[in-house]
Amino acid sequence: MEATSDRRVARLRSISVFFPVYNDALTIESLVTAAKEVLPQVSDDWEIILVDDCSPDASGAIADRLAAADRRIRVIHHERNRGYGGALKSGFAAATKEWIFYTDGDGQYDVRELKALVARSDDADLVNGYKIRRGDRLYRKVTGAIYHLTAKTLFGLRVRDVDCDFRLIRKAVVDAMPLEADSGVICAEMMTKLHGIGARIVEVPVHHYPRRAGRSQFFRPGRIMRTLAGLAAQWWRLIICEGKRRVRMPPRI
Repeated sequence: MEATSDRRVARLRSISVFFPVYNDALTIESLVTAAKEVLPQVSDDWEIILVDDCSPDASGAIADRLAAADRRIRVIHHERNRGYGGALKSGFAAATKEWIFYTDGDGQYDVRELKALVARSDDADLVNGYKIRRGDRLYRKVTGAIYHLTAKTLFGLRVRDVDCDFRLIRKAVVDAMPLEADSGVICAEMMTKLHGIGARIVEVPVHHYPRRAGRSQFFRPGRIMRTLAGLAAQWWRLIICEGKRRVRMPPRI
């Protein structure tokens, strides 16, 4: 059993937490503080990894300062920007614990809600958050809804929220499921492969808040068009050329 339950909160044997960081200088420190508050409540063996995706602001320097003050925090610096997918791949590759949790560095999710995911981890390979209500402006809600519907339709996904980046996943599953996309399309790729290998997926509602600082890189016309083109390319490769069942589930632990 990966997790045991009591009346207060379930606990994991070990967990890696990572945050992809890009232009998050105003939020990453509070995010790490919240993570350090909640992690001892869910495991005695944990680590935090900050993936600085060649951020042009002070995010990298802040990450280094946080790591220097706590040996349980590590920083990965990309010498060039590798995109959201590239940051996730670096985080997954660096994780050393039995479970992996990640969320974005912009503070739109409350890390303390990790406890709700851990509480459902007994019978899951992935515990996937879904937004109770999107904390964005109307145009972003509409764009996000279109993206979600497109991804669900193209890949036949049976989840409430394809792009809710608030996820707890077994490392053994990640290791058995190579990811390739460097853009935000990686989320659709990940969910498609998880469905294809028969991963046990549990969904948990989580809150989503307005951005406290910075600006999303996704909601720009050029980026949206590249993302839709990326979705089409992934659909052709995963569904038409290769099919979903291209990797095996690791044995249950």
